[in-house]
Amino acid sequence: MDLLAVGSPREVIEKVAKHLGCSPMSLEVAEYFDKHDELRHLRQEFLIPQVAGLPPSDLSLIDGSEECIYFVGNSLGLQPKNVKKYIDEELEKWAKIGAHGHSMGSRPWAWAENNLEDLMAKLVGAKAEEVALMNGLTVNLHLLMLAFYKPTAKRHKILLEDKAFPSDYYAVESQIRLRGFDPSTSMLLLKPREGEETLRTEDIVSTIEREGHSIALVMLSGVQYYTGQLFNMEVITKAGQAQGCYVGFDCAHAVGNAELRLHDWGVDFACWCTYKYVNSGAGGLAGAFVHEKHMDTVKPTLFGWWGHKLSTRFQMTNEMDLQPGVNGYRLSNQPVLLVCPLQASLEIFNQTSMKDLRKKSILLTGYLEYLIKHHYSRDEAEPHKPYVHIITPSNPAERGCQLSLSFSLPIRVVFKELEKRGVACDMREPSVLRVAPVPLYNSFTDVHRFITVMESALAASNVQHG
Repeated sequence: MDLLAVGSPREVIEKVAKHLGCSPMSLEVAEYFDKHDELRHLRQEFLIPQVAGLPPSDLSLIDGSEECIYFVGNSLGLQPKNVKKYIDEELEKWAKIGAHGHSMGSRPWAWAENNLEDLMAKLVGAKAEEVALMNGLTVNLHLLMLAFYKPTAKRHKILLEDKAFPSDYYAVESQIRLRGFDPSTSMLLLKPREGEETLRTEDIVSTIEREGHSIALVMLSGVQYYTGQLFNMEVITKAGQAQGCYVGFDCAHAVGNAELRLHDWGVDFACWCTYKYVNSGAGGLAGAFVHEKHMDTVKPTLFGWWGHKLSTRFQMTNEMDLQPGVNGYRLSNQPVLLVCPLQASLEIFNQTSMKDLRKKSILLTGYLEYLIKHHYSRDEAEPHKPYVHIITPSNPAERGCQLSLSFSLPIRVVFKELEKRGVACDMREPSVLRVAPVPLYNSFTDVHRFITVMESALAASNVQHG
């Protein structure tokens, strides 16, 4: 019988512990999970920093030769091992053949990113012709909103989360001003209910149904960066479109993290960066999606030479022969040195599927949640004991791999103590530590080590806090 095949994370953990004859808290459970992890070989495709290499590490507290506990893939993914090889190939080609590299080699510079769009389309559940790799996320968001946000006197609002990522917030705000409207009346912000920390799907839908006549665009995250909440994009898309709204998503924290079906869900447009869960390096090449139903109807507002069809592009007529769909939004040649790391990562994703990654992720993050709740839940009988509160939804269908943690102790102190002990995670103001065990390269032993390290980090933080 496959002990990992059926059940909630809690049920699987306790079933395995019973099979092993040990406590669910035992390292044996983590080692069992790792031994039976069919994706464990993918970790070997990445460069994992050693503790000694991380600037905050205190080598009096931890062995510097160990691999760090890298739980910050939600901010910057690890480097695939083939990145340097691919970049070196392009530098060598430039040195040896110069301008001929525009059209020669395995990555012709003039269209190198096109070779990856099939692989990227698989990650987001789209057709290849619905996906373009270009620019940075915010540039793509502006290009898409210029086309899809067409406000009128009666229908001018954009619906987004109250705590949207600043880049999204600023983009929406500036797009509203660009069209001559006032953000104070045209930005419709979704807030959790009093005493709650995440948004309920029914509240999002009811807002759309109530305000839909005045909403031009629903523009939400796929996964909320601060809380880690995974939104029900299919339900939100249907609700928005039923009210005559366009619906778009910033999938920066969703791509490579959650199973996406942008085409099947009928999402109008989406955009994302690739340096988080897709491991393309800081400032990596971003992605954009426009559903095929808009292929010939919603045109880009701004044109660039690369939006012109390749077959007639070099005739230099200055008469735009626009590519259909998302390809028409291209502005210029993409940097091949950004294509290289993205290729290295997408080839790793292509060794598995988002379905299998997601299956592992649900258990991996569920294991982290289980251990945190066991060791660090609030205990009224021990009022001075440090505790951890998880603000991310407990339902695996409503989150990706990230858990957002708040502490009874000052967050900055806890963060620094974890960093001293070789943990790479990140802190977000005002009071959250984000930890993301990534199924592509993190192990169950990483999770167990993290819990062990957190015990000493909280003890040190408690002493400092007095």
